[in-house]
Amino acid sequence: MISQTRYTPLNAFLAYLQFEKRYSVHTLTAYSNDLIQFFDFIETQYEGITFYQISGTMVRSWLAGLKEADMTGKSLNRKISSLKSFFKYQIQQGQLTKSPMDTVISPKVNKRLPAFVAENDMEQLLTNLAFAEGWKGYTEKMVIQLFYATGMRLSELINCKESQLDLSKRIIKVLGKGNKERILPISPALAEELKKYLNEKPSIAAGNPHLFVTEKGKALQPRAVYSFVKFYLSQVTTLQKKSPHILRHSFATHLMNNGADLNAVKELLGHASLAATQVYTHNTIEKLKEVFAKAHPKA
Repeated sequence: MISQTRYTPLNAFLAYLQFEKRYSVHTLTAYSNDLIQFFDFIETQYEGITFYQISGTMVRSWLAGLKEADMTGKSLNRKISSLKSFFKYQIQQGQLTKSPMDTVISPKVNKRLPAFVAENDMEQLLTNLAFAEGWKGYTEKMVIQLFYATGMRLSELINCKESQLDLSKRIIKVLGKGNKERILPISPALAEELKKYLNEKPSIAAGNPHLFVTEKGKALQPRAVYSFVKFYLSQVTTLQKKSPHILRHSFATHLMNNGADLNAVKELLGHASLAATQVYTHNTIEKLKEVFAKAHPKA
């Protein structure tokens, strides 16, 4: 639950995002921080102004200050997006007829290609690497396997319940962003491994609905998952980033490199639009260039 702010219009907007759009606490906090920062600026610089009187010039003045403070284009775009959503909501509610954001242009940001672990490195990790002893190592290996096999987000995986698995049909129901459900297929081999994992769960975990639990029977914590994923990935790759999200990127890139349909990958990742998935086609093109350079006599 996001705490109330001293800005009444903002509280109504945050309540709308929480209860109607069903945004996560993480996303709500980002919106809240961006908008409080903006309203604080307006209050300080333009005394006595109500939000009905905010202009595009005022918004641009705020953004210019952030840019001078060396804020990245990506962060600026997020703040612009927060403001656009806020003013769009005010128009929907009949509070405004026009958005001051209509004259605000988002800075262009160079899209970075998603980093991913090479297929042979993932193979090495899952078949040759020694994991920690006991239940801890068993859980860590299963978590990494599931990340790579499904492309799940970190929050989706640690919140996954046993009830979301149907091992006879070899599917997992995942609750993604905005509580949108999607169904992910798993291989027969992984279904068998998950069945074995469930059967061997420590008795101390009885009553805990989560799929993955610690040796103390508790749900996994995000920081702990980050830590062990980074540790194991560092054994097989020199990538700078070694987060659970890299396994999601690897899942998507390897599917695309092996000829998967873009729309199918979009559905598996739970992306709202195809634009978010299309970034993985760039890696495919890079691979094609590499193949061409090695194989064509005139390359």
